[in-house]
Amino acid sequence: MRSHYCGDLRKEHIGQDITLSGWVHRRRDHGGVIFLDVRDREGITQVVFDPDREASFALADSVRNEYVIELKGLVRARPEGTENSEMPTGAIEVLGKELVILNKSDTPPFQLDDHQQVGEDVRLRNRFIDLRRPEIQRKLRFRSKITHYIRNYLEENGFLDIETPILTRATPEGARDYLVPSRTHEGHFFALPQSPQLFKQLLMVSGFDRYYQIAKCFRDEDLRADRQPEFTQIDIETSFMDEEGIMGITEQMIRGLFLEQLNVDLGDFPRMPYSEAMQRYGSDKPDLRIPMELVDVADLVSGVDFKVFAAPATDPKGRVAALKVPGGAELTRKLIDDYTKFVSIYGAKGLAWIKVNALENGAEGLQSPIVKFLGEEVALQIMQRVGAQNGDLVFFGADKAKVVNEALGALRIKVGEDLNLLTQQWAPLWVVDFPMFEEDSNGGLTALHHPFTAPSCSPDELIAGPEGKLSRAYDMVLNGTELGGGSVRIHDQAMQRAVFKVLGISDEEAEEKFGFLLNALRYGAPPHGGLAFGLDRLVMLMTGSASIREVIAFPKTQSAACLLTDAPGEVSAAQLRELNIKLRKTP
Repeated sequence: MRSHYCGDLRKEHIGQDITLSGWVHRRRDHGGVIFLDVRDREGITQVVFDPDREASFALADSVRNEYVIELKGLVRARPEGTENSEMPTGAIEVLGKELVILNKSDTPPFQLDDHQQVGEDVRLRNRFIDLRRPEIQRKLRFRSKITHYIRNYLEENGFLDIETPILTRATPEGARDYLVPSRTHEGHFFALPQSPQLFKQLLMVSGFDRYYQIAKCFRDEDLRADRQPEFTQIDIETSFMDEEGIMGITEQMIRGLFLEQLNVDLGDFPRMPYSEAMQRYGSDKPDLRIPMELVDVADLVSGVDFKVFAAPATDPKGRVAALKVPGGAELTRKLIDDYTKFVSIYGAKGLAWIKVNALENGAEGLQSPIVKFLGEEVALQIMQRVGAQNGDLVFFGADKAKVVNEALGALRIKVGEDLNLLTQQWAPLWVVDFPMFEEDSNGGLTALHHPFTAPSCSPDELIAGPEGKLSRAYDMVLNGTELGGGSVRIHDQAMQRAVFKVLGISDEEAEEKFGFLLNALRYGAPPHGGLAFGLDRLVMLMTGSASIREVIAFPKTQSAACLLTDAPGEVSAAQLRELNIKLRKTP
């Protein structure tokens, strides 16, 4: 039905008779000559119908936006002065000779070139129309190119594409599971996988050596711009390779991807210990494009008569840190108040600040309500430590270390973006040497990643003092976004038992939840490790999208609903009876 795609026509096609099929993107009547912009997945071509061909002209006059048409015509150069350099096909047009309307269209709920003025709920409810937009089609085609490159790279490096089950059992992996009731096993439930973690480890025990899968994963958690209840993961696992080898082969994959698809050379990825990332940036996924760092000042303020600073400065779990904003003295009080509200999201009780107006005048050149509480000597010592200059602004965080890190870490990103302080387009790095455990809300220990991550110590050393022990985990970070994370896994029974003991998981509980994996470890499990990338986030970054919903064909809303299909939905009483489920009404 077509000889060419609309978006493929160029000057070299001038003089050719062609056949196009697609949608009418726009219809214009210019003094008796009708112009149709015809669109398909490759782009848009301008087609001209003149009154000399009465039948096709009359038909062209009747078409409207989003009609599906087929046409035959002659490719010709556009008249001088009418070329459109903004369009790949802007040097040519097609003189329409024959026209067939394949299907009519009702008036769409929104114009495809006016999508930014339409609410996202309207676009998602009519996603099949929203997907016709050239912008989103470009993004989904780019996504296809990414997965094509990744498959080729991994298979060229000896990895096998192996599928793992979707219906499995619930395992504790940090988020709530999506549960599926079993009709044939009354009172029992499957769980949709949060990741293929256990199965890919079993594949290593089985001797497949190198595995990958572009896998669907599911997590029932609160959503944000870069989260979806179902998401796609580039899952990689390999045997007989340590963390250096795994980071090397996956770094080369990402570098090659950026070079091929964006013509960007990311260079060698620097490495940063987790402790340094938290100390300097308040985040384990720092955005190195922003030239601002957190600076500890607790030792300088521990003796001041300002309890807001002095109390956390003398608390072993507290932190007092300063964040210098170059040129920030120009910020208005309203903007500072807005930033104060922003950090409150992360638990901060306030946001102290000092404007540096004239440092040569000592404390008199500092503008802030807190200077009098700090005293001139301490205030100037802080300015010296952070390297403040005239025209700068210094923000402060004083609270539990977790609150200060999260609040100032997020503020650093927001201020850096608001003031356009970014120094480069891309800033990758590896974050390494993560703690094996972190403290939970009850004061106990929980695995920072998951309980199958290998520690960098012996089982006896782990049990003797688990606090402060490091894991063999690593995260790849790009522009403040975690592209992927992984670790060397535990392959030794004694080490796995030690980790479970630290976590307070009894032998009985471990057997119930992970029995199939523990059983496999008894039969010659090789050293192995891996890494998983978030495909949706990777595409979002590479296309410059604001949300992963822009790079997923049929995304859910932030309330985990599909407006297109009206899912989740109710089911019939008969289906519930088959599953032996009775719904309880919420009072």
